[in-house]
Amino acid sequence: MSLINLNPRDYQKAIFETTKENNTLVVLPTGLGKTLIALMLAIERKQKYPESKILFLAPTRPLAEQHFQTFKAQLPELFADLQLFTGEIPAKKRKEIFQTAEIIFSTPQCIANDLNSYLYTMHDVSLLIMDECHRCLKNYDYTKVVDFYKRQSNNTLILGLTASPGHDPQKVKEICKHLDIKEIEVRTRESHDVKEYLKEREFDKVYVEFPKEFVEIKVLLKTIFDSKVNQLQSRHLLFEPANKITLLKLQNNLARQTGGGNWNAMMGMSLTAQAIKISHAIELLETQTLSGLELYLKGLQKQAEEKKSKGVQTLVKSPEFNAVMISLAHLQAKDVEHPKVNRCYEIIESEFKNNEKAKIIIFTQFRETAQTIVNKISKIPNIKPSIFIGQTKKLGAGFSQKEQKEVIEKFRSGELNVICATSIGEEGLDIPEVSAVIFYEPIPSAIRKIQRAGRTARLAPGKIIMLITEDTRDVAHHYASTAREKKMYRTLDDVKKELKNKQSNPSLDKFH
Repeated sequence: MSLINLNPRDYQKAIFETTKENNTLVVLPTGLGKTLIALMLAIERKQKYPESKILFLAPTRPLAEQHFQTFKAQLPELFADLQLFTGEIPAKKRKEIFQTAEIIFSTPQCIANDLNSYLYTMHDVSLLIMDECHRCLKNYDYTKVVDFYKRQSNNTLILGLTASPGHDPQKVKEICKHLDIKEIEVRTRESHDVKEYLKEREFDKVYVEFPKEFVEIKVLLKTIFDSKVNQLQSRHLLFEPANKITLLKLQNNLARQTGGGNWNAMMGMSLTAQAIKISHAIELLETQTLSGLELYLKGLQKQAEEKKSKGVQTLVKSPEFNAVMISLAHLQAKDVEHPKVNRCYEIIESEFKNNEKAKIIIFTQFRETAQTIVNKISKIPNIKPSIFIGQTKKLGAGFSQKEQKEVIEKFRSGELNVICATSIGEEGLDIPEVSAVIFYEPIPSAIRKIQRAGRTARLAPGKIIMLITEDTRDVAHHYASTAREKKMYRTLDDVKKELKNKQSNPSLDKFH
C-alpha cells in the first residue's frame, strides 16, 4: 500500500480485508473515511487485474467530482488514467474516453444511458463502487448499471458505501440482494476500533415554548384540517388516522380511480389535496417560521385568484383561513417571529463569544427558513453567514453546482463562518469540519439525522444542538429518528446473520 501517502486507520484496514474477497456493504458515519477504503480496494484490483477498469458511481455530479479529486490527490500520476464523466461530455467522446480510461467517476444516469445505447460494455470492469448506495432502490439508473455489471463483467466485485441504509429491514435486504452483498461491515462512533480516532461530541436539546398566539392560529388551521378529514371519512375513503403519509398514500390511490367519471374519487382527490396543504401549513407554524407560513398562505391566495383549483378556492374562502391571515398580519406588524429564530441568534452569538474561530452549520428543511435565519444572524458582529441550497427545476431558483462549490470554498477559507443548509448539506459533500451543528428542527429520518450529525467532532471536539418546539411534532420527530437509528443497527445485525446462514446453508435463501 505504499502508493498512499495516508495511513489507513485500523478499522479501515480491517474493512478493506473483507472487501477484497466479497461484495461488501460498508456502513460508516459521515467523515470516517469511506473513500479511503474505496481507494485501497481500487489499487488492489488494478494490481490484480492490470488491464481492467474501475467504475466509481455517486448520485450527484459534485460528489462524483469530489471522489475524482480525492483519488487524483492520493494516486501517483502514472498509476492509472482517471476520468470524470459528465453529461456535458458528448456521448461519442465518452465512448472514446471509456476505451482508454482505467478509473471512471460518474453519476449513474450517465453510465446507464451509455450502456443502453451500447456505447461500451462492462466486460473489463473489475470493481464497481457505489457511493450513497442506500439510493440504489429509488435510483432506477443505479439499479440498471448494477444489472449490466452483474451480467457483463468478467471479474465482478461490488463495494456499496453509505452512512446509513435506513431502518426498514425489507429495504436493507433489497439493497443487499440487488448488490449481491455477501458481507456487511458496520461501524458507529461507539465501535471500539473507531472511538480512539474521534473527538468528544456534546449533544444539547434546546426546548422552546410554542407561543399562545401560535396555538390560536393552530386551532383555526386544525379546524379546517379536521373538516376535510371528516368529509373523507364520511365518503368512506379514509380509514386510517390522518397524517401526511396516509394522506399522500390516499392521494395516489384516488388518482388511479378518477378515470371513468368516478365522482366520489374526484371529490376525494380535492379534499385530500386541501388536507395536505393545511397539514403543511401547520408544520410551518409549529416547526419553521411565521414569515414562511405567511408566504405559503399568500401563495394559496394567489392560486385561488388565478382560479388554479376549485379546492384552493374553497380553502381560501373559509372564515378560519381569513382569521389566520388576520392573526398573522397582527403578529408580523408586531415583528413577532417563531421563538426558534431568536434562540438560533442567541446560540450563534454565544458560540462565537466562546470561540471566535468557530464554524457552524445550521440545518433546516426549508429554504425560506434558511433565508430568515441568515437575515437574522447577519446582524451579529463578525458573523459571515450564507444560505446553502440545491438546484431546483424552476429556472433561477436555488444554487447551481458552481455556486454550491463557491460557498463551500468560502466556508473552508473562513470568508464565511456560518452556513445555513437545506438537505443539500447532508449528503456526502466535502464540507469542512465544523465546531457545531444546529438542527433547526428534528427530522424523523435516521439516514438524514446521521448525515447531519456527522459534520462535527471528527478532528476536534464538537457540539450538536437540536431545537425542539414543545407540544408540537418536533418532539415526536426527535424520538422517531432516535428509535429508527437504533432499529437500523439492529436490522443490519440481523441481515448480517442471515447472510452468514445463507452462505453456510445455500438452500436457506431468505432473501427471496
